[in-house]
Amino acid sequence: MKPVIAVTGRRIPATSLVGLDSRWAEAQADMFWAEFGAKIAEAGGISVQLPYESAGPEVIARVDALVVTGGQDVDPELWGGPAPEPADIGGQMLTIDRRRDDYEITLVHHALERGIPVLGVCRGHQVLNVALGGTLVPDLPHQGIRHYSLATFPDRRPDREHAVDFAAGTLAAALYGPRTRVNSWHHQAVDRPGDGVVVSGRAPDGVVEAIELPGRPVLGVQWHPEASVELEPCFPWLIEQARVVAANDIVAAR
Repeated sequence: MKPVIAVTGRRIPATSLVGLDSRWAEAQADMFWAEFGAKIAEAGGISVQLPYESAGPEVIARVDALVVTGGQDVDPELWGGPAPEPADIGGQMLTIDRRRDDYEITLVHHALERGIPVLGVCRGHQVLNVALGGTLVPDLPHQGIRHYSLATFPDRRPDREHAVDFAAGTLAAALYGPRTRVNSWHHQAVDRPGDGVVVSGRAPDGVVEAIELPGRPVLGVQWHPEASVELEPCFPWLIEQARVVAANDIVAAR
């Protein structure tokens, strides 16, 4: 059986949708990037999308892995950061959403408690760190590398924004080798690692690009692997780790 991979999303006002029937103006919409489902399927898994109301241990008990996706900044109240500036891009799409923060952090805690694989992407990489008590850089200074790219999605450029160097012996290095090049659509980054979190990848300017929990199937990446045309190795890794969980569940149920 294919493993089931839970994917987080965001909740937006229905008025954010182009061409909306005006009768639905007071409704809300759950939004999930289709590329995650496509990459998970390509790697051999089945994705399920979790709304905000599905954050308890019951749903984590029914899935084999968790992907925490990208999006707006994490509420700085959760990690001791400065009050946020009003979003000047993206409008409602980038407005801080404390309910999303709480739902994703809750899912991370339950996933870690159960021991299922976790992949955090961009914001999700930061959520993983905050969930474990870490802090963030509120706004990256420009030090010769563009971290908030103006490139369009999906990313077809072989050179991309910058390189990432991975520490020897880490999960990230096992997946990507000593160095890779990545896309980059973020203005915040991991600062102080959370409890048990190890920094396994950095950009040339020192910005944290990968984190993990040694000995556990937990990985955070600051870039967007779902935006790559090719299948990045983090997805087959996630599915393989999820297969182990699914197989163990079958044995336990017998």
